[in-house]
Amino acid sequence: MELQLRPSLFWDTNVETIDLHKHRASVIERITLRGRMDEFRAMLNYYGKDTAKKALLNARYLDKVTLSFCSIIFNVPITEFRCYKLAQSNPEHWNY
Repeated sequence: MELQLRPSLFWDTNVETIDLHKHRASVIERITLRGRMDEFRAMLNYYGKDTAKKALLNARYLDKVTLSFCSIIFNVPITEFRCYKLAQSNPEHWNY
């Protein structure tokens, strides 16, 4: 089974040159942040839930909605995500 990458999702890269094994963390992050739900499910089927969970726990950035989504999907507290810890050490001004 091959994971189909939507070219508009990877606008800054030629999708034909992406090595799905070597660049798995980047692919998982991009699909989770910008992809559709069907692409997210396909990514989980391709890489497996454990690999996706590990990549997302180590992601440097996830927006608040995506972080909450991942916390629920993988049943992990938000405080365990690297991006959450980084955000806490660099607080934003006037974060509404």
